[in-house]
Amino acid sequence: MAWFTLFLAGLLEIGWAVGLKYTDGFTRPLPTVLTVGSMVLSVALLGLAVRSLPLGTAYAIWTGIGTVGTVALGIFLFAEPVTAARLGCIGLIVAGIAGLKLTA
Repeated sequence: MAWFTLFLAGLLEIGWAVGLKYTDGFTRPLPTVLTVGSMVLSVALLGLAVRSLPLGTAYAIWTGIGTVGTVALGIFLFAEPVTAARLGCIGLIVAGIAGLKLTA
């Protein structure tokens, strides 16, 4: 259950990171409320997950999920560049997440 909680926390991290773009500097009320809500819930779920998972592993996986998801959505939603180097770096992050999960 802790791994699922951590996964949800990572998804919410993607939500708030992407949400920052839509807040327009926290000037748009609805996106701001949704972004802040995602931030709070993401950290709360991370806190629950680290009750039974190693802190370093959980934190690295949480940020990794957030990073990979945010980069992917940046590519699809905001036409950010897709280069071999960027995709290779994403692959390294995914490999790191998998490695941490397998060794936890």
